[in-house]
Amino acid sequence: MNFDETSHLPLFQQVAEQIEEAILSGAFKEGQQIPSTTEISKQFQINPATVLKGMNILVEKQVIEKKRGIGMFVKQGARQILQAEKREYFFNQEISQLIFEAKRLNISLEELVKQIERGYQL
Repeated sequence: MNFDETSHLPLFQQVAEQIEEAILSGAFKEGQQIPSTTEISKQFQINPATVLKGMNILVEKQVIEKKRGIGMFVKQGARQILQAEKREYFFNQEISQLIFEAKRLNISLEELVKQIERGYQL
């Protein structure tokens, strides 16, 4: 995990995003226990309440779950939930921005598709 205190994102949001990325990359697998709030707060010198706030975001999204007396675990289907969320963001934000910029630069749809296909072949 890597936290940036100069980021515009609050630390609790960064905690949530770092755990999400670990789930998406497979570093934290479904059913696997994740480090406790205490472990993360000690390792990265972050207030435990801040870490817990970030984890609670993921509990609300139903990506992780707390098993009383045991710890936090990645829920089954968590990766799919996160992929769907990231795909929606990608299509609604990134692709929209790409299309806007392509139109602004007078790049044809055919040219754009050709470049995307070329990028996939690399």
